[in-house]
Amino acid sequence: MLSGRSSFQGSSAIAGRSLKGKLFEINWLLPTLVGVVGLVGVIMIFAATDGVWRYGAFQHLTRIAFGAVFMLAIALIDVRLWYRLAYPIYLIGLALLIGVEFFGVEVNGSSRWLDFGVARLQPSEVMKPAIVLALARYYHDLPSHRVSHVLGLLGALILLAMPMALILRQPDLGTTLLLGTTGVALVFLAGVSWRVIGLASLFAAVAIPLFFKFGLKAYQQERILTFMDPSRDPTGASYHIIQSKIALGSGGVHGKGFMRGTQRQGEYVPENRTDFIFTVIGEEFGLIGGLLTMGLYMAVIGVCLWLSMTCKAMFSKLLILGLTTTFALYIFINLGMVMGMAPVVGVPLPLISYGGTVILAVMGGFGLILSAHLHRGVELPRSG
Repeated sequence: MLSGRSSFQGSSAIAGRSLKGKLFEINWLLPTLVGVVGLVGVIMIFAATDGVWRYGAFQHLTRIAFGAVFMLAIALIDVRLWYRLAYPIYLIGLALLIGVEFFGVEVNGSSRWLDFGVARLQPSEVMKPAIVLALARYYHDLPSHRVSHVLGLLGALILLAMPMALILRQPDLGTTLLLGTTGVALVFLAGVSWRVIGLASLFAAVAIPLFFKFGLKAYQQERILTFMDPSRDPTGASYHIIQSKIALGSGGVHGKGFMRGTQRQGEYVPENRTDFIFTVIGEEFGLIGGLLTMGLYMAVIGVCLWLSMTCKAMFSKLLILGLTTTFALYIFINLGMVMGMAPVVGVPLPLISYGGTVILAVMGGFGLILSAHLHRGVELPRSG
């Protein structure tokens, strides 16, 4: 857990650097790895759509390219500005979620998008980096002796509970759980006492069964029950999990070859260019392709963790660790779902699954990570 709250000199040197100087000092390993993962997504979407470039691969490549520019633009902005904008960005994300309640576009029974004419926006994806910004600032400003105090915990709980409640109403259980887990991780990293962790664990043991019974919709309960017993409804609720396992298993060690996946060609696995795109990787490139993909993700996470250790300001550390946690949860939840080790929820495989808002949110998050590292010598104020 993080407990140091050091401030240090060097802000004038950082602020005085030219744009060219900042570009030179960016840790280019992270953008390179992110770009490689994005290109894997382009290739696999191309395969998932039977080699038709205009059915998603081109759009994905365009979004990755735009996202890369977006990421670098965010990285070059002084981290002190992100510190000042943390709460406003959170409030904008909250306002967008409230907007979904009144103006949301319904797709497949869920109302998660806002239609702005030229594009659709999924506010829950915007909230993922926004909640990390807000909590990072909250704990940066909060005196260390109040981290485990009931009032200190209450403030973090309010910041977290409002967007979670709105996202759950859409309904989007996967994103709700992802947001909540990220928040809990940040509270832990901020230095909350083990006594509080123990009490929270006891509360969770009682609350989770009650939430399952009274807080989830019938189809969400069915997904969890199906995860526990996939044989209960093989042509209905269990269909995704069963077909996903068949596709992964049929790839063997080396895979069937690029564009030769019979499960994909027969369209047995639904959503195989979005949430279930890992089945295409597993079937066509086998265990080796799956492990290489996981290795790329682990490399990205490892670089982010290393960048966090170079920062001394609490805001910068928590910002990097919180965004890295969100990214890692995307991966673990999606892979767990595809492999039958987690219930089926609407969580994409980051940078590989087809989707616009998710890519911008993830790339924006990496931009914030790069900004925190690039401006690690900046002295951040504390308003608490």
